[in-house]
Amino acid sequence: MKASGKIRITMWVLGLAGAGLFTLLLIRQGASQVGAAFTSAGWAIGAVVIYHFAVPVLLDAIAWWALFPRSDRPSLWQLFWMRWIGESVSTLVPSAAVGGDVVRARLAALRGASVPVAAASVLVDITLGVFVQIAFTLSGLALIVTVTGHQGFVRPTLIGAVIGIAAIIGFYVVQRLGMFRFIAVIISRLANSPDWHSLVHGGQTLDEAIRALYARRRGVIGCCVWTAASLVLGSGEIWVALWALGLHATLVNAVILQSMVLTIRSAVFPVPGALGVQEGGYVVVGSLLGIPGDAAFALSLIARVRELILGIPGLISWQLIEARRLWRARLAANAR
Repeated sequence: MKASGKIRITMWVLGLAGAGLFTLLLIRQGASQVGAAFTSAGWAIGAVVIYHFAVPVLLDAIAWWALFPRSDRPSLWQLFWMRWIGESVSTLVPSAAVGGDVVRARLAALRGASVPVAAASVLVDITLGVFVQIAFTLSGLALIVTVTGHQGFVRPTLIGAVIGIAAIIGFYVVQRLGMFRFIAVIISRLANSPDWHSLVHGGQTLDEAIRALYARRRGVIGCCVWTAASLVLGSGEIWVALWALGLHATLVNAVILQSMVLTIRSAVFPVPGALGVQEGGYVVVGSLLGIPGDAAFALSLIARVRELILGIPGLISWQLIEARRLWRARLAANAR
């Protein structure tokens, strides 16, 4: 069986397992109770959607914008639009979350940035984003221990954080050492064909673009600061949802839920949309904060609805862009 076929089967298996966990949790918490809690949020669901679009997505776009050198920098509005489409792909397309990052790199290149800079900006953005998210996770861990006194999360979260830090440091080091030229050289030698030699030059160009972005300390610091602001202020949508459900809405509880659920989603990124796992995270962390299971499940459903409301138009926009490019290419080919 080809590797692509194995990956497809794995995604189906993980998706079905997630759907099974989602269904089990829904039955356990009571479908009618969850439904009643969800509908009680009313208009606030729209407020959550607007808040996410206007705050976290915008701040993430600013963080990405800060990395670009002036000569290759698209407008902030364009990057905001690309970030929205990339997030839509990551949350709704049944593939690893990295798919949205590939799409936004492609869109940046189509909008005038050089291909090496567009790809390098996304890779550096991802690397710095993971660093910042680990720090955010540790802050959430400290808060949950302080507020609840429960220390069950401490050991596994710390172990995961250490592994994550080691992995991202390793990824950073190989980026600085020139990982893409090295990979291209290996592929070229294995292929043993002159047609593949240009791949080596392309890998070297990408490595140089990555090093140039890391050398821009102002851009790196700006990206980290804006990403941290996105994570912290992004907790505001959870605060709105908590308030709408009549729960104990505090900034601390919102930050704890935001940090822990994001960590759980990142840890299980192969599961499409973190289906079932996200719901389990809300239920488990919510129980530590005194949030009833049905209300915690409803919190996750509000996040799911927000993903659909923002994600579906994003996917449609992406498909329209690709369809228009394909149509123009066919017209140009027919005109020759």
